[in-house]
Amino acid sequence: MTTSTVTAPPSDAAPRKDAAQAPARARLRRRLARWGFVAPAVLFMLLFFGYPLVRNVVMSFQHYTPKTFFTGEAPFNGADNWSSVFQDALFGKALWHTLVFTAGSLLGQFCIGLALAVFFNRRFPLNGVLRSLILLPWLVPMVVSGIVWRRILDQDTGVLNTFLDTLGLGGHTPWLTSPGMALLSVILVNIWIGIPFNLVILYGGLQEIPKELYEAASLDGASAWRAFRSVTLPMLKPVITVVLVLGFMSTVKILDLILALTDGGPADATQTLGTLTYQNSFVELDFGAGAVVGNVLILISAVFAVFYLRANRTEGK
Repeated sequence: MTTSTVTAPPSDAAPRKDAAQAPARARLRRRLARWGFVAPAVLFMLLFFGYPLVRNVVMSFQHYTPKTFFTGEAPFNGADNWSSVFQDALFGKALWHTLVFTAGSLLGQFCIGLALAVFFNRRFPLNGVLRSLILLPWLVPMVVSGIVWRRILDQDTGVLNTFLDTLGLGGHTPWLTSPGMALLSVILVNIWIGIPFNLVILYGGLQEIPKELYEAASLDGASAWRAFRSVTLPMLKPVITVVLVLGFMSTVKILDLILALTDGGPADATQTLGTLTYQNSFVELDFGAGAVVGNVLILISAVFAVFYLRANRTEGK
């Protein structure tokens, strides 16, 4: 009896398995590469933004004093810091001043910046030179601008009062020393500083609007004001969103300008949440109360950004 042995053909299961795993490994490598590029930014955000934010929240529930820097002891005191800050009448005044200062500054900066952007959107001699000169207030450090304007608005020796006195309009206005005038003066100075930023961003947005839209509006008999309302403003809406959000973020926390002009006075007439945070932390050395006011400031900024962007996205849909 003859026994025959049949040899099975070589199996290609292993090559097929390797071929199937190759795309998975390639996807894994691409995913790791993407995370490799993102990881430094995430680490930077966590280290320089996430940790200070969490630390500030924790500090608002601690009895944190200069002694803590030497002993390392900062016992938790519950909500004592929060209750003491909210019960302080100065916090309510500072909150109101912050809202008035922010709203007035944004309104003035945006309206004047938009008007100048529309003006410079047309060609005329020395257009570029004038736009460059208007940028100067934006390039000067805010502390320097505050000191210069403090000299200009001085009641006795200021340039503005001297000029008004020369014109016979009365040159003794207490711009920075009267509780009724100080906040308005600070708002006007901040408007002067913020106009260039609004001008640059809005002017760039105007450059992106197709000229054909204005030509079509002109053929339809639309006036300049009608074209502005029906063409310019709708096309500028994304840019306006950016300008207002960034302007709010930079204005609501302003500290150096107010310190240089009035130091929060007179009689706390220009005290804002930013200056109150500075006063609690570095003048009264109550770091817990300063952290509370700082957290309120952060919360206001975050809520404004979320609601404004969400409303703008809903309108876009």
